[in-house]
Amino acid sequence: MYDIGSRIKALRIKNGLTLEELGSRTELTKGFLSQLERNLTSPSLTTLEDIVEALGVSMSRFFAEEDEEQIVFTKEDAFIDEQEGRTIHWIVPNAQKNKMEPLILELAPGESSKLIEPHEGEEFGYVLAGRISILRGNDPRRISVKKGETFYMKGNEAHTLTNTANTGARVLWISTPPIF
Repeated sequence: MYDIGSRIKALRIKNGLTLEELGSRTELTKGFLSQLERNLTSPSLTTLEDIVEALGVSMSRFFAEEDEEQIVFTKEDAFIDEQEGRTIHWIVPNAQKNKMEPLILELAPGESSKLIEPHEGEEFGYVLAGRISILRGNDPRRISVKKGETFYMKGNEAHTLTNTANTGARVLWISTPPIF
């Protein structure tokens, strides 16, 4: 019999996710996922599909003996995390295991990203739609970036992105190492 719990745990650890992070991505409790990983409970097929998707593999790859490196990612591979005022599209599943982490951030008018704490890496962004401002550290000046423009900065200061337009903003945001 196939050990579903161990496979889920192995993929979660391989992708650098905590039970809490996997729970957030699947809308399942940390306790349920813990029981599942220890084979104390069994998931429904729908729940298993949600977990497998959040782990960045297809059902067939989940049950395959060996993992192949995925190079091309489709819309179906993306995981979408809708929060109040912002939506995060994880366009490369489980990028936490890689050296960089790309995502698409959508911000409603006047909304901001979460506060990004100082980190060792760098960040690149391309504004796909709208206009954002970057607020860094204790600097009261806002750096304005509009559609078609890019930003590139070191992660040595805490910062946020804010939508300063009256319409939605959409940003391709890439961090190295993964921080999101």
